[in-house]
Amino acid sequence: MAELVLQGVSKMFGGSVIAVQDLNLEVRDQELVVLVGPSGCGKTTTLRLIAGLERPDQGMIWIDGRPVNRVAPRDRNIAMVFQHSVLYPHMTVFKNMAVGLTWRGDGDRIRRGWMRWRQPAAAERRAAQRRAIARQVQEAARVLGIEHLLERWPRQLSGGECQRVALGRAIVRQPAAFLLDEPLSHLDAQLRVEMRREIRRLRQRVRGCLVYVTHDQAEALALGDRVVVMHRGRIQQTGPPREVYDQPANVFVAGFLGAPGMNLLPGRWMDTGDRPCFASGGLRVSLPASVWGCRPAREDGGVTLGIRPEHLWLEVRNEVRNDGSGRAGVDRTAQVVGSGRVVMTELCGPMVLATVAVDGGLDCDGSCRGRTTSGSAQRPEIVVALSPGQTVEAGHEVSVGLDSSRIQLFDARTGANLRAMRPRDKKPE
Repeated sequence: MAELVLQGVSKMFGGSVIAVQDLNLEVRDQELVVLVGPSGCGKTTTLRLIAGLERPDQGMIWIDGRPVNRVAPRDRNIAMVFQHSVLYPHMTVFKNMAVGLTWRGDGDRIRRGWMRWRQPAAAERRAAQRRAIARQVQEAARVLGIEHLLERWPRQLSGGECQRVALGRAIVRQPAAFLLDEPLSHLDAQLRVEMRREIRRLRQRVRGCLVYVTHDQAEALALGDRVVVMHRGRIQQTGPPREVYDQPANVFVAGFLGAPGMNLLPGRWMDTGDRPCFASGGLRVSLPASVWGCRPAREDGGVTLGIRPEHLWLEVRNEVRNDGSGRAGVDRTAQVVGSGRVVMTELCGPMVLATVAVDGGLDCDGSCRGRTTSGSAQRPEIVVALSPGQTVEAGHEVSVGLDSSRIQLFDARTGANLRAMRPRDKKPE
C-alpha cells in the first residue's frame, strides 16, 4: 500500500524567508488530500519538497515506506502534473502518454529488425514490453475518456484535452504518489467542473495517494477526502471538507473558506441572568448551551463571533414574515439579533447575497476585520444569503436574525476557536 509521510519538514529560502515550517502530514493509499491556501502560503513548496525538486532543511519525507530525502526525483516513484503541462509537439497523444515507459534506444525500425535477427530472445522480450505499454496506455485512455485522441497531435487538442493527456501520462507510470500542482487553474469555469469530476473518478480507479494543490477553496472542498489549510508556511487545520468548513480551527480558516467567508464580528461575552450573550454595538446574541463552556479567559470577555452567510436571515421592516422568508433549517433556533440597512445585493449562481450595514455598529476597538460603510468605521457590513424566492433591495431597512446553533466563538487575541479550547475537550495530564 502506497503512503506518503512528512514529519517535521521545514524549508527556508535566502536564510530568512520561511516557506514551510514544522509540517507534519500523512496521506494514505488512494486518499486525495488537497493543500489549499493563499498565494505564498507554502503549498507549492511542499509539493516540490515531496517531488525532490527542493531539499528540506529539516525533517523527513517517506514515500511508500522509504525515506527519500536524498533520493533523486526520478527515483522517487512519483508522477507530477503541473499547471501548464507540456506535451511533446512531435509525438502523438499515444506516444506522449507512453514516453515514460518506452524502452530507451528501441525507437527505430532498423534497430528492431537487427535485434530480431541477432538476438531473437531479447527482441521478443522487448516486443512483449511494447505490447504491455500499449495495454497500459489504452487502459489509462479509457479511464480518462480520451481513447479517440490517441493518434492526434498536441496542436489538435483543447486545453482540457491536454490536461487529460497529462493525467494519463501520470497514470501509466503507476506511481506511489500523484502530485498535482493547480492543474485546472488556467481552464475556464465549466471545464474546471468537468475536470474535477475526472480527478474524483481517477482517485477511485488508481492505486497510490494523491496530493492536490490549489488556491481555490471551492475546488478544495469539492475535491478532497481531506483538506489541509495552510497559511504562512504552517498547517492551520486538517480534516474532512465538511468538518473544516463547519468547525474552523481559527479566524483565518473561517474567513478563508467559503464564498464569501464567514462573517466575523468582534465583541464581548456578557453574563446576563440565566444565560450568557454576545454583545457588540447594536447586536445582542443569546448564546446556546453548546458554547456556555467556551467563556474566554480575557477579563474584558473579548471574543469574535463567527456565523456563515447561509445561517443568517433578513426580515424587511414592517412586513409580516411568511413561512418562505427564512432559510430552511434556521427557524428551530433562530433569533432576531439586530437591525440594519441593505447596501447591495449580488446574484451568485443559485444564491443571492445581501450586504447589510449593521445599525449601532460593532465593538471593533480598531480590530474589526469586516468591510465598513463609507464614512463610518463603526458601521460594518455583514453578508447574508437570502432565502429562495426572498426579495430585498438596496435601501431596505431590515431585521437581522441568525441560527444560534451555528455560532462559532474565537479568542479575540489568538483567533483560536474557543470550542476546541474547552477544558473538557483537553486530554488528561
